[in-house]
Amino acid sequence: MPLTQEGIKGLTKKAWEIRRAIIETTFTCGGSHLGGSLSQTDVLVALYYKYLRIDAARPQWEDRDRFILSKGHGGIGWATILGDKGFFDKALLKDFNKTGSPFGMHLDSRRVKGCDASTGSLGHGLAIAIGLAVGARLRKKDYRTYCMMGDGELCEGTVWEASILAGHHKLDNLTAFVDRNSLMIDGPTEQITTLEPIDEKFKAFGWETLVIDGHDFAAIGEAIEKAQTIKGKPTIIICKTIKGKGVDIMEGQAQWHYGGLNSDLRDQALACIDKHYREIPG
Repeated sequence: MPLTQEGIKGLTKKAWEIRRAIIETTFTCGGSHLGGSLSQTDVLVALYYKYLRIDAARPQWEDRDRFILSKGHGGIGWATILGDKGFFDKALLKDFNKTGSPFGMHLDSRRVKGCDASTGSLGHGLAIAIGLAVGARLRKKDYRTYCMMGDGELCEGTVWEASILAGHHKLDNLTAFVDRNSLMIDGPTEQITTLEPIDEKFKAFGWETLVIDGHDFAAIGEAIEKAQTIKGKPTIIICKTIKGKGVDIMEGQAQWHYGGLNSDLRDQALACIDKHYREIPG
């Protein structure tokens, strides 16, 4: 069902809450991969609060949709959403990445409910997602598999090997996303390794390719819904995003790939987020 204006308003409010929680948790734990967690937020919010077929009370439900965060360093943003959805007590996040916590910087599927696969060695998540999609087909299950990749990991050869395999098997139960914020830890992606044209490369490997504004809920919803109707091939949704989205002092800054926050920076970041959302019409 297409997103309504009320639905978009609800997702926008939730994204506001999630971004604030990412900042608070980063302050408490001492540091995190802020930039990419903030850039992926809107896509993950759309998935978890609108489209994914999941049940927090049954995290191992056989017929649930699967989600793989291939860009595992976005774990603080993902864990914030999983806690908010009720997979675990979100108060546990106050100890994120501390000794004894179930939450490492990259989430561990053996310790975190709702985490379908441990990732973080960049470039491997898509291959895992393909395995899950093939498994659904072989078992005649109708669950869908979704995978979020960072654009920096597209430098990895395993991404393209997996892409060829997905196209070969015509995995129309698989939807992948690229968080295309155009920055990686070393700087602008195109200065490190030329990636463009990303859409044409996936298309050549047999994928349906969509390019959208990754911060526009209407565009995100339309793309996900279109992917659900595509037959005979997997879909890649290339989401043009801004690293550090919502926090002016971090937006488009490679140095905020990872960082810590003192109390002054936390307050400044929260004020930026609040200002950002108050300026959104409606």
